Amino acid sequence: MTDVAGEFEAHGRFERTAGDRETFAPTANDWDATATVRDGVVDVVVVVPTLDAATNDEVADVVEDGWYDTFERRVDGADSVTLADDVDVTSVSREAGDITVELTMDPRSGKAADDALALVNYVEGTWFQGVVPGYDYVEKVQAMREQAAQNAQSTDGTPL
Repeated sequence: MTDVAGEFEAHGRFERTAGDRETFAPTANDWDATATVRDGVVDVVVVVPTLDAATNDEVADVVEDGWYDTFERRVDGADSVTLADDVDVTSVSREAGDITVELTMDPRSGKAADDALALVNYVEGTWFQGVVPGYDYVEKVQAMREQAAQNAQSTDGTPL
């Protein structure tokens, strides 16, 4: 196990994936994600649903394509959420209802897991910001929306 892998192992918000000593999954995110330590870099992969896969409605192709293009452009700013060196969005691809975002970074000493988590959260947050009002969302997404609405309420029940 490398020192960077040890940082992930000791971090409270990652757990080792089955059968791989160098791959870790965040424990508190909404979608599938992994961070893999290899050759001095960390590869982060986050899989989120397409807009059409997140709804119970049929989404017109033009809306889906425009939504995806916007998501792809916005997620390219991932390097702004961490001080890690050489953060690169290596690919954003769409297939069968999933969007896979692949990133690489040169980890900072002692901060590799924090930086990887920031990238995962950025991709998921960018996805969530793109949720389009007016659709009937699948149960998981609807629960996320309701939680966000609850979080936006102050203790006396009025919007912040």
